[in-house]
Amino acid sequence: MTLRANAVIKTSNYFGVLAVLRIASFTAPIVLVAELKSFYAVARCGTVTKAAAQLGVSQPTVTGQLRQLESRYGIELFHRQGRGMRLSDAGQNLMPMVEKLVQQETEIDFRLRDASDLREGNLRVGATGPFYIMDTVRRYNQRYPGIDLAVTIGNSQSMLQALHDYRIEIATSSFLMDDKHLYRRMIAADPIRVVTHRDHPLARRGRVRLADLAEHALLLREPGSMTRKLTEDALQAAGVAVRRTLEIGSRESIRQAILCGLGISLIPSREIPSHPDLAALDIDGADIVMNEYLYCLRERQPVQLIARFLEMAPAAG
Repeated sequence: MTLRANAVIKTSNYFGVLAVLRIASFTAPIVLVAELKSFYAVARCGTVTKAAAQLGVSQPTVTGQLRQLESRYGIELFHRQGRGMRLSDAGQNLMPMVEKLVQQETEIDFRLRDASDLREGNLRVGATGPFYIMDTVRRYNQRYPGIDLAVTIGNSQSMLQALHDYRIEIATSSFLMDDKHLYRRMIAADPIRVVTHRDHPLARRGRVRLADLAEHALLLREPGSMTRKLTEDALQAAGVAVRRTLEIGSRESIRQAILCGLGISLIPSREIPSHPDLAALDIDGADIVMNEYLYCLRERQPVQLIARFLEMAPAAG
């Protein structure tokens, strides 16, 4: 008995106490938090009756938990004096560590409540661009200022991969994925238009056919971009082979390339940059639409951090 008590004295934290107590009997279960809470309540209140009232349980429950705790490890935590209870030496040694445990439990409870009420936390959003999701991010940020938001921009495939890798909580992508592990919602349907420099020969037309693009240099996004895929699919379906293509890896670079007269590009309407030297042309004879989808892992959909964002996100189609 003395050896166990001395071991407890040398232990600096609750988890060390658990290790020491478990050494006393390898076949015994780890001390239950509920038993330690009963021990703490009785030590503070002085009687089982008052402790049971404080914990909101019956007196036999508290008595039983104390007996289990003592008998499991062969230690005496209290001296019984009539209806009163006085801590033994072992109980006095254990008390400061159990008090820290109770304080930690309270802190954990506060933290979990804060997280549930969205008073703190982190939400990472991966998007193919700011055009379809940024208003939702703005409103979420206003509603839950305690949440740290991070928005990452990439192409459709990379955002979906980041979602599967748990590197983000929310993804927007133009790829339509049928995956039982993913929750999906369409948030935008955006017609694609031809964008040229205002001095380009096509700019004066206002409307063009895909066949009209054959003799002009076409600027394409990198592989993995849905805009590129829709462009190539539409040209192939129309039997159009363009004279030349240039691969440029970002929207901003394509915009600058058009302004420099390097070529023309097909861009979703909401992604077309506003600039006096750019012209946006409707396409005759082809209905090319970029659909944008919002995704999260279905298993994480009920998480408050994610669920509240989904509630704010738009729905289209």
